[in-house]
Amino acid sequence: MTRQVTVLIFILFLGFVFGQVSYSIPEEMAKGSVIGNIANDLGLQIKRLTSGKARIFTRDSDEYIELNREIGVILVKERIDRETLCKKTTPCSLHFQIILENPIEFYSVTIQITDINDNAPSFEKREKKFKISESAVTGAKFVLERAVDLDVEINDLKSYTLKPTNNFALNLHNNPDGNKNVEMVLQKPLDREKQENINLVLTAVDGGEPQMSGTMEIVITVLDANDNAPSFTQQIYKATVTENSVKGTVVATVKALDADEGSNSKITYTITNTFDNVKNIFEVHKESGEVILIGNTDFEESRSYQIHLLASDEGGLTDSCKLTVDIQDTNDNYPEIKIMSKSTLISEDVELNTVVTVISIEDKDSGQNGNVRCFVNEDTPFTLKPSASDFYSLVTDSELDRETAAEYNITVTCSDEGVPSLSSSVTLILQISDVNDNPPVFERSSYEAYILENNTPGFSIFTVKAADADWNQNARVSYILEDSFVNGVPVSSYVSISADSGVIHAVRSFDYEQIKDFQFRIKAQDGGSPPLSSNVTVKILIQDQNDNPPQVLYPVQTGGSMVAEMVPRSADVGYLVTKVVAVDVDSGQNAWLSYKLQKATDRALFEVGLQNGEIRTIRQVTDKDAVKQRLTVIVEDNGQPSRSATVIVNVAVADSFPEVMSEFSDFPHDKEYNDNLTFYLVLALAVVSFLFITCLVVIISVKIYRWRQSRILYHSNLPVIPYYPPRYSDTLGTGTLPHVYNYEVCRTTDSRKSDSKFGRADNQNMLIMAPSSTGTMQRIESEKSILDEPDSPFEQKPPNNDWRFTQGQRPGPSGPHMPYGTHIRWTPKNGTRATGGPEVAMGTGPWPQPPTEAEQLQALMAAANEVSEATATLGPGTMGLSTRYSPQFTLQHVPDYRQNVYIPGSTATLTSNPQQQQATAQQATQQALPPPQASAQAEPPKAAQTPASKKKSTKKEKK
Repeated sequence: MTRQVTVLIFILFLGFVFGQVSYSIPEEMAKGSVIGNIANDLGLQIKRLTSGKARIFTRDSDEYIELNREIGVILVKERIDRETLCKKTTPCSLHFQIILENPIEFYSVTIQITDINDNAPSFEKREKKFKISESAVTGAKFVLERAVDLDVEINDLKSYTLKPTNNFALNLHNNPDGNKNVEMVLQKPLDREKQENINLVLTAVDGGEPQMSGTMEIVITVLDANDNAPSFTQQIYKATVTENSVKGTVVATVKALDADEGSNSKITYTITNTFDNVKNIFEVHKESGEVILIGNTDFEESRSYQIHLLASDEGGLTDSCKLTVDIQDTNDNYPEIKIMSKSTLISEDVELNTVVTVISIEDKDSGQNGNVRCFVNEDTPFTLKPSASDFYSLVTDSELDRETAAEYNITVTCSDEGVPSLSSSVTLILQISDVNDNPPVFERSSYEAYILENNTPGFSIFTVKAADADWNQNARVSYILEDSFVNGVPVSSYVSISADSGVIHAVRSFDYEQIKDFQFRIKAQDGGSPPLSSNVTVKILIQDQNDNPPQVLYPVQTGGSMVAEMVPRSADVGYLVTKVVAVDVDSGQNAWLSYKLQKATDRALFEVGLQNGEIRTIRQVTDKDAVKQRLTVIVEDNGQPSRSATVIVNVAVADSFPEVMSEFSDFPHDKEYNDNLTFYLVLALAVVSFLFITCLVVIISVKIYRWRQSRILYHSNLPVIPYYPPRYSDTLGTGTLPHVYNYEVCRTTDSRKSDSKFGRADNQNMLIMAPSSTGTMQRIESEKSILDEPDSPFEQKPPNNDWRFTQGQRPGPSGPHMPYGTHIRWTPKNGTRATGGPEVAMGTGPWPQPPTEAEQLQALMAAANEVSEATATLGPGTMGLSTRYSPQFTLQHVPDYRQNVYIPGSTATLTSNPQQQQATAQQATQQALPPPQASAQAEPPKAAQTPASKKKSTKKEKK
């Protein structure tokens, strides 16, 4: 491989370097092949390529070339095919730039691609057919298709050969464009009768090494005579068309003439171009010869086209010509602005004429349409300066101040000189960076922090904070733990600090017994360049925890041997037996120790000093004391929670050592105190105490309940005042009535919870309801629940004057005694009376005379005695009545024996008027049976009026 290097280096006044280097390489080099050492050729060092971030800037050839900055060479990135890249254009070159930054430098590199003989000549068609009349004269020419060789120069097509040469010879004509027209010339007249078809072979050979060739077969059919060939009016035609013209535009018209007549004079036009895109852009009308535009033309892709035309008649005679079409440029391309290298951030203290960015301008148009001018907006401290052909540098032209403007929007506008002018623009956003001139400042000059020992690793101790007056990265503070040692150990093994937040974490778990405090320094450093920093001292104080139990130093506890303290039997009170010595490695209150006697064979013999741990006797040692004494002493510290340790002290109560040995020979094998027995004794005591307290509470509760029930009855608002008729003595010795009767109890408002019952007397005398009064009884039962409520709307009503006993029912000496089946009947509150049934024995005796005052006083005293006796024998609910008065009747309801009997809570009155009884009997019979679901209930009777109360009411009425 031959390589030619040309280096041109220019140092421009704008502060950066421009250079140019050229290389020449053959096509088809392998991928990764070295093109050249760009570092040596440009005089650059390898580290400059790396530090300057050298890179290739190219518009269209970046896929073929790559730069290796580590060794400073240019390599083949992809295989280069010259025919694909440049077609027939010579020379064929690749152009690109190498850009370096800090400072900005760029170099133009040109790589010329030389051709190798890698393409053989080829024909568009493998076979060509001719129809030639046998009358064709000698010297007649037949145009053959040219072969095409994609290679150039020496490797291009050189010669043609035609075989066999019996009738035809080959004639070559050089064209001004360097190509050759191939013609087949008739040398010997044809005779169709001898040879109707002739086969020839045309061979095309190039001049490369090794030589390559291509062939085409020519098939000739001999026809009858056609002796005049078509002829174009011009051999070369020229035309011009504007780029981007519409399809269907007629570019030019060619004309060929044939002297023959008839069908032999009919001419057909065709385009014979091969291996190019002419047929895709142009076409010729077969009969008129008009060349028409069928594709798009672009001046930037091709500035002219060569069209080869062929005119042939029916006899197979042909002629050829060439049409050259020139493309005229129009201003149809906008200037292209490409940023080659730019800075988005610039410091406010940069110098004047500092290059901010380098831009490349390209306009594909030509002439005036390709001339471009660029400028920036005037309200910015920047300007554009041309640095090289189609390159501009954006530089500063005044001082920058971030406080005035922290950001600039720079608009670069480029316009060409075409008509109309086309322009394009690009906006660059440039940030002005702050200068780092303020160090971080801590909130305090020093810090102290406390942490409990036995902390978990990673525990957050506290946070330091520093502020920086700068902005953005210059104000971003990072916290660093400075290297130092604590007790010969790096401080980083004790604490760590979060670089972002300043939180100090404990790396290990601290032990107060090992280290009580330590200090270190924290550095706060900002993110500026160069960075600024400040330091602060931090002191960590370890606080003690109660994490160590007391340790007993004496007596020493051994597993194999037995140690015992001897106490003579003559020891007095306060004799020092021994001293328990213990220590606690904690500090402060956690190390304050107290000693207590937990267990002892005889607790009444020894005591332990609370503070000093001295074991002394608390009484005189006697002969009854056991020789073997076992003491368990517990040592507790004052921490929260407290920790403890126990020690067993063996004491021998003896006067001589042999006595001790005889007693303690089997001491280690003695049985321990019976802890289980003690536990069960304590448990049994607790259970017995609980049962005793429970029984005591139950008994007290029952007593209180009974007391409250008796208080409810004694505090009733309605007094119980019994009244007994005079001159009637109780035959049973307990009252004034001749027989035992069952009465209904009318309760007071304070005795709602007592039960109402119909009792049975000892002599089987019964207080029953007549069949006619069933409805009344049902109403009483149904209203019982309502009366029991605390706020019952039913109240006791005054007695009815019509409620009276009949003459036969009045008690007394004149009335009959009813020993069996005695019935008392009453009417409901609506006044209907229920007469007695046939089983009722009616009395005929008159009522006694009204009692005197002495008789009433005697009756009251007798009733009071009975009430007191009944209260002592009966529970709540009987209201102090004797057993012969059932709860269904009270002494308040004893009739007043003066013509009328009042029933409390009812408007009915029992009378002895026979006519009135007969009148109301019928009504009672109708109302006796209530409806099946209805249970109307009579209101509860109120307290009966006594003669004394009746006198008071009479006085009120007179008033």
